[in-house]
Amino acid sequence: MSFKSEKELIAAAKAGDERQFELLIEQCKTRAYNIALRYLHNEEDAMDALQESFIKIYRHLGSFKEGSKFDTWVYRIVVNTCNDMLRKNNAAMTESMIRSDEEDEYTLELPDPEPGPQEALLRKEQAAQILEALAQLKPDQKEVIVLRDIQGFSYEEISEMLDCSMGTIKSRINRARNRLREILLEQNGDFFRLTNKS
Repeated sequence: MSFKSEKELIAAAKAGDERQFELLIEQCKTRAYNIALRYLHNEEDAMDALQESFIKIYRHLGSFKEGSKFDTWVYRIVVNTCNDMLRKNNAAMTESMIRSDEEDEYTLELPDPEPGPQEALLRKEQAAQILEALAQLKPDQKEVIVLRDIQGFSYEEISEMLDCSMGTIKSRINRARNRLREILLEQNGDFFRLTNKS
């Protein structure tokens, strides 16, 4: 039995072959679910978003442009679906730390991952403040923080997913990080340590 290429799977799925569509989706289902979970911070909501996204993908498969990457197109639909759910349900953002990368000027650090009782309480309070700060970001800022700093997508992938230029994405990420830092410092500067890179 020969394996079909992604292009062949897409063509078959567009022709109405549901089995080929399932095989196509299988390749990007795990990461799509992780994106939804990071956005919605709830397994049930994430599954709902995934199901809704797959229905949209199946219905609009005919509009998929062959020159694009299929998985990036899928992730864009998942992101849009999650944003719709967040607007409707005012769902909470995930408790995730903002990671540093090569273009960061700072990192936000939490205490030792295996703290004692007092440290554990402080860590929980810090995580709650980060969660609250993320919730205060504008939707487009929250979106790029999740995709870049939490999910780890490249600038190129985010640019394609959100249909924006690379320059726009980099600028939006920079503004989002700065705004997040401002919010955290406004909430309680003593909770967080800003570490400048040497």
